[in-house]
Amino acid sequence: MKEIILYSIVAIAFLAILAYSIHMFIGGIVSSDAEESIITVSTLVGAIVIGLLARDVVRTRRKNRAKDSEI
Repeated sequence: MKEIILYSIVAIAFLAILAYSIHMFIGGIVSSDAEESIITVSTLVGAIVIGLLARDVVRTRRKNRAKDSEI
């Protein structure tokens, strides 16, 4: 349970930093509507990647638990 809380905090921090860094790169270059769209899309992609990584962690742990129970 502690790991879920820790992973959630790290994921939220990562997404906030991702959105802010994109804002810093393109803030004055494009219109505010385009900036919001780009930030939204990149944050969604980042959230999907985090979800895939979390799924991989869960699968790996289940495999390791199955191996440990066989021994």
